[in-house]
Amino acid sequence: MADILTQMQDEVDMLLNIMQSQLLQIRTRAPPSVPEGQQKLSSFAEKEAADKSENATQNSTQPAPPSDAAPALPTKEQFEGDLKEMAKDLVVKSQQIELLIANLPGVNTSEAEQVQRMKELERELEDLEGERLRAVEQKELLLKRVEEKIMGVGRVP
Repeated sequence: MADILTQMQDEVDMLLNIMQSQLLQIRTRAPPSVPEGQQKLSSFAEKEAADKSENATQNSTQPAPPSDAAPALPTKEQFEGDLKEMAKDLVVKSQQIELLIANLPGVNTSEAEQVQRMKELERELEDLEGERLRAVEQKELLLKRVEEKIMGVGRVP
């Protein structure tokens, strides 16, 4: 069960990473548009750049060099392709998560049935542990016999 939960957590983490990277692409490649009748507000990046330039002019008399490191904007086809890919990834990941959830032990069983199954598994585990201990004892016995035989071979004239 821990393996399934770990796998589900990995899938959720991967899905979140994909969503975060796609959201970042959307933010950088598709700047917000201004609805008609509303004034344009500064984006966070524009506000941050204005604050930096304001701080630079307050701290020194030299103006800050302009930043020309803006990312290249994709074409409309590339952007739409990226959106389709992101949607496909989201659907696939959600289906994988649903499959993992459906395969979790105990789904569609009552609490009493789960407790009974746990007791059965515990008894089975105890039986297997007893078999393991007997096998270890037998191994030690056989090892001792082999050692005695080897030592006996050295004593033969």
